[in-house]
Amino acid sequence: MDFFLILFPIFSIFVVGFIAQKILRFDIQNLSKMSLYVLSPFLAFRTFYTHELTFDYFYLAFYVFALCLGLVLIISLWSKLMRYSENIRCGMILSACFMNNGNYGVPVILMFFGAQGFDLAIIMLVLQQFVMSTIGIYYAAKGSDRQSEASSAKYALIRVIKMPVAYGALLGILFQLINIPIGDSVMKSIAMIGDSSIVVIMIILGMQLAMIHIREIDLPKLSISLIVKMVISPILAYFLVMLLPLPETYKTILIILAAMPAAANTTLQAVFFNTQPKLVSSSTFISTILSLITLPIVMWLLDVSIPT
Repeated sequence: MDFFLILFPIFSIFVVGFIAQKILRFDIQNLSKMSLYVLSPFLAFRTFYTHELTFDYFYLAFYVFALCLGLVLIISLWSKLMRYSENIRCGMILSACFMNNGNYGVPVILMFFGAQGFDLAIIMLVLQQFVMSTIGIYYAAKGSDRQSEASSAKYALIRVIKMPVAYGALLGILFQLINIPIGDSVMKSIAMIGDSSIVVIMIILGMQLAMIHIREIDLPKLSISLIVKMVISPILAYFLVMLLPLPETYKTILIILAAMPAAANTTLQAVFFNTQPKLVSSSTFISTILSLITLPIVMWLLDVSIPT
């Protein structure tokens, strides 16, 4: 029951966005632009500034990038086999290769592993934010229908360079490393803006779901994305963590985080760049629902139980 109570606020926010869009018909793309360019950089800065960098970051960074790129390779091979367009391939990458380590992963890990697990989950949230700000933006832009195929890679790289989220993260790291103090009032303002981006992203996901009709969902492509995200991701994570000199508890947490549903941030990117937004938002929502079944199975296989 505790597990479902943790997830209740997440689904509630989806519902708010869904109802709001049905009634008020917001411009979702402009809301996405506001979140990407205005709110998210503050979240990235605050996250990287407030969490101390340690040597474990190198192992964890290797793991995060290796897991993401491994999943990208699997999706790319399948897309080539099925002769999918670049737009579809990139949409499937957004829907399958990035995990919800934030508003879903952090509270789940805190419930099962306490303060030690919470600290690791926060570090993984930081690294996952950086991956989505670089690799995620790259594939969202590369799959966009706003540029020619010949210049798609160049266009995608330019979009990554222009996206302020990555600069927010790098600025946070810089401020931490050279020990630049920030006043409490300024930090509170940064935190308020950054934290608002989490709720806005989830509301936008609910809005995007309100625009989807069941008959428009491409079930074969969605099914592959869900299999990669919910099944292959934790399996690949299991083999990757065996290579890392980390405590067994850390390895278990990393596998559980890999089994988290698709990240809501990717819906934001897909909507903004028009890279299969219906596929990406459907994958995020359905993988979140499926996680009610798959996550307990993963935890059972890893012999994890709720502490008494």
